[in-house]
Amino acid sequence: MDVTTAPRTTERTRWAPIVALGLAMFVVTAEMTVTAVTLPGMAADLGISPATTAWVLLGYALPMAAVAIPAGRWADGASARAALVAAMVGVGVASVLTAVAPAFWVVVVGRLLQGLAASLVIAVYMPIVMVSVRPEQRGRAIGFIITIMTVGGVIGAPLGGFVAGALDWRGVFLMKLPLLVAVAWVALRTLPRDGRGLPRPGPGLLGEAALLGGAVCALMLAVDFVDDAPLVAGALVVVGAVTAWGWTRLPGSAPVVAMIRGRVFGPVLVALLAASFTIGLVAFLLPFYVSDVLRGSPEVTGTVLLFFAGAVAPVSPLAGALSDRFGTRVVAVIGSTVTLVGLALMLTVDADAGPVGLAWRLAVLGIGAGLFNPAINAATLAAAPTGMEGTAGGIAMTARTLATTVAPGVVALCWALAGGGLAGFRSGVLVLGAVMVVGLAALLVPTGRRVKA
Repeated sequence: MDVTTAPRTTERTRWAPIVALGLAMFVVTAEMTVTAVTLPGMAADLGISPATTAWVLLGYALPMAAVAIPAGRWADGASARAALVAAMVGVGVASVLTAVAPAFWVVVVGRLLQGLAASLVIAVYMPIVMVSVRPEQRGRAIGFIITIMTVGGVIGAPLGGFVAGALDWRGVFLMKLPLLVAVAWVALRTLPRDGRGLPRPGPGLLGEAALLGGAVCALMLAVDFVDDAPLVAGALVVVGAVTAWGWTRLPGSAPVVAMIRGRVFGPVLVALLAASFTIGLVAFLLPFYVSDVLRGSPEVTGTVLLFFAGAVAPVSPLAGALSDRFGTRVVAVIGSTVTLVGLALMLTVDADAGPVGLAWRLAVLGIGAGLFNPAINAATLAAAPTGMEGTAGGIAMTARTLATTVAPGVVALCWALAGGGLAGFRSGVLVLGAVMVVGLAALLVPTGRRVKA
């Protein structure tokens, strides 16, 4: 696959493509929170059980994670302009299919197609930054994109709830269409034509996608079976490990494996994986702590989480600018350190802390995340070999997805072993802190090369 025929950098920064990319990432990341509000209405309308509706969320997440790396490799040889437009068309068509679905199986098919199209957005994320933004401004561009994504995650559920109430669950899947059209229009007007188009994936790449995708899906599904069917979960882990090993034996996987093992990219990936584990606090520990210790409602959990998101959004642009000035690793180390401080503060909460005590501690964690995320994304881009920026983005996406899938299960186990309550909460936080220490240590390992976006 030829990845050298298009320019890999730019002489001047074009911000319009970054705005379009930010909006596209907004659609991709908000899709999970927006869709969650459709589940009760969908269950009643299509006559399915609440448990079955979990496939609405899983059907989107599985393909997006499963094909992230192959999609990234494909994007390295494709036109970023054409790929982003194709992704917007794909998301739009799949959304319409989901909205008009006469039966639940059609909804699942639509969600699978949405996830596949969304993986293309992830695949072209870093290549578009590469060709649109000067090297010394890439941190700021990524910080801007992350701010849009954070805001999207926060307003997704309320916005979806309003649309579902005014119309119905089908309208929620259609409300993004004007935004998709706008992103495609801006991409066509502002991204350069490079003559590469959309290459047809070869048999080798399709084989890699099948093996690696199967491994990722098996590992993600194993988490869902841990409690109800541990033997099935164990079997899925074995299948995933064997399939992943088979993928590493393919000739086409050699550059990806070499990148992951590299002295520059490897530590960045470890740090990203470790930081992504903190989702276990938000997805499991915090809701159960509020419920079991504070005797609070889900509304309390949602309210205190606003302080986390409210800290991430304004800090991210600042972190991007600091990364451009002082280097990505420096800012990522500071972000990791602040996150560790936030986790340490979480160990001091008790029943008397109340929502206010949780809120300001979550704000500290939000500052850490706001500093870390733009810096680590810029570091990922800087550490990628020339012509493999899409692959680097795919690897990062796979690492994030696996971490955010596994982390809630890990802390849930800690919670159960400690007997729940305050002891269970602190046990889970300790494990998350230990993982974060590993990530920080990885960033402090000398690489022999200064990584700066």
